Amino acid sequence: MKQNELKPAAGSKRERKRIGRGYGSGHGTYSGRGIKGQKARSGGGVRPGFEGGQLPITKRLPRKRGFTNIFRTEYSIVNLGKLAVFAPDSKVGPQEFLEAGLVKSIKQPVKVLGNGEINQPLLVRGHRFSAAAHSKIVAAGGSVEEMPNAT
Repeated sequence: MKQNELKPAAGSKRERKRIGRGYGSGHGTYSGRGIKGQKARSGGGVRPGFEGGQLPITKRLPRKRGFTNIFRTEYSIVNLGKLAVFAPDSKVGPQEFLEAGLVKSIKQPVKVLGNGEINQPLLVRGHRFSAAAHSKIVAAGGSVEEMPNAT
């Protein structure tokens, strides 16, 4: 094989689509644009989202209002019913919740909610408590210690 006999592999090169170069090319006469109309004209076409004068979907749907607060605090949630895994009279907080698998990370502050029942006295430490959780813990003979949020 000589250098002048080198050829690319079969099927590896594709011929360019040459429009407007005679009807024998398959893309002659109207160059794939059809006959007349807005889309056949130079610079023709409609903007994205245009629906032919009909009220567009973006205007028909209700508008999203308000804003997203970038300083919002995300809490890890622990419900009272899950605290039954701890021994009575023990001191429990975010670290103990992590070890028991009740929260995934202690990077987020912990909020204790009142879903479920608590039948044993516990000293519960957390960053926030719902009113129901607070009253149920105290009614069971336990106590609540609110921790400050780490900023």
